[in-house]
Amino acid sequence: MHNLIHWRLLVAVADSGKITQAASQCGMTQSGASQAIAQLEEMLNTLLLVRLPHSVALTQSGEQIVRHARIMLAELDAIQKYAQQAKSAHAGKIRLASFPSAFALLLPPLLRKFRRRYPAIELVQLEGTDLEVENWLALETADVGVVLNPSPERQSYPLGQDRWLAVTASEHPLARSRQPVDFSLLAELPFVLATGGCYLNAQLLAQQAGLALADVRVTVSDWSTALTLVREGVGVSLLPASVIPADIPGICALPLTTPLYRHFGLVCSLRSADSAPVQTLLQYLQEHLPLPVSS
Repeated sequence: MHNLIHWRLLVAVADSGKITQAASQCGMTQSGASQAIAQLEEMLNTLLLVRLPHSVALTQSGEQIVRHARIMLAELDAIQKYAQQAKSAHAGKIRLASFPSAFALLLPPLLRKFRRRYPAIELVQLEGTDLEVENWLALETADVGVVLNPSPERQSYPLGQDRWLAVTASEHPLARSRQPVDFSLLAELPFVLATGGCYLNAQLLAQQAGLALADVRVTVSDWSTALTLVREGVGVSLLPASVIPADIPGICALPLTTPLYRHFGLVCSLRSADSAPVQTLLQYLQEHLPLPVSS
């Protein structure tokens, strides 16, 4: 195929009816433009233009070829425009903040696929408590953050949900009954309070339910430590289902009679909402997590 400038020249000639004017628009000399037209006619083996005293006119073949040339050039322009937009949208840096359990359990498969698809976008992971994540978003230290139970009026992108389960040692009376546990009963027992580095934990859930944990024996931030203490008979606990290994010995996990969930949502900081790389991430999540899970 001849140089694209030749096709642009042909379209310009069709629009202006003058080779001199078209040559000027395309940054060519008149002789260079005449030579380019001649090369196109030789390549296509057909006459494209008829020279008139003060202008040129398209032949019938020329009219049809120019029609196709316009389509070709429009498609090429669309490709170039897309490539320019993609370059800005598919490159850059995103500071992603989250609490530890989301980085450990929820985000890895999503982020692995995202990195493979958009290798030029650098994901910087900031790990902290859920309150720190909120603070980083407010201060624009983070571009996007995983937020627990985002309020309905807040714009967020659902990542999933996790059910809270009552956890006891295998020999505990509640474990032997294998029945759903009422939160009010659980709150009266010796309790291992596990926070997982999050403000949203059993103590706050109890307050929201109009209850109080009557006998907190120990408070830990690590989920696995809490499981060990429960297995050793220190107390019962309330933990997210995702942090409880399926095959852990000496532990029994039971649903609550009234289920409770923690919902995960991705929230943008104020300035980052319009960032091209952030929009790419949000679009990716909408494609892979199109619908929020209802409780």
